[in-house]
Amino acid sequence: MSTVCQLSAVLPAKPRSGAEPGPMHPRRPARVMDPGSPLRCGRDDRRKDMDARTAHETKLLAAPLAGVGTDGIFEGYASLFEVADLGKDVVAPGAFSASLARRGVGGVRMLWQHDPAEPIGRWLAIAEDARGLRVRGELNLAVARAREIHALMRGGAIDGLSIGFRVERARTDRAGLRRLERLDLWEISVVTFPMMPGARIGAAKSEALAGVIRRAARRLFAPA
Repeated sequence: MSTVCQLSAVLPAKPRSGAEPGPMHPRRPARVMDPGSPLRCGRDDRRKDMDARTAHETKLLAAPLAGVGTDGIFEGYASLFEVADLGKDVVAPGAFSASLARRGVGGVRMLWQHDPAEPIGRWLAIAEDARGLRVRGELNLAVARAREIHALMRGGAIDGLSIGFRVERARTDRAGLRRLERLDLWEISVVTFPMMPGARIGAAKSEALAGVIRRAARRLFAPA
């Protein structure tokens, strides 16, 4: 569908009363940009294209909580390869390699619920293995929010990890799944609810999606 944009007309000002008509070189009127002008449309279209290319996406991932030390150090999988999530996305092996080589572990932030105002620690190691994106992190227990999260993780109330990224290369396969082949990894968050069964903080364990949904529903609607 094409968009029709219009330019508004600017009429020349009338000569002042009593003044002789001057040469045909009137002062250039101030330019008025109509909201639907091609110039404005062009800028908006370019902005939309840039927004699409730089869109920040998140992918929530999900074994009982284990491996969270008293010092705030924990391990887990932030992403699993070749496993379709609830959003019909599949991360391909090697999708993070270029980003990790470019950013390094220090360039990937640890956040709470993808909130840039809530950094809670740092990642000590991020690496791809045969199963997915294996991470090792340390909560900063000098930060009040990190101490709260640490207590919840130790108590088993929180065990989800989620990645924040920008898609650099992807394709849709015949089954309608979007295969994410190259991702720019920005941050990895500790989150409440996982989206993909099988990858969580601590020891990972495969489990049925229906079981994950039932447990999440019980936590949401349990009586106070």
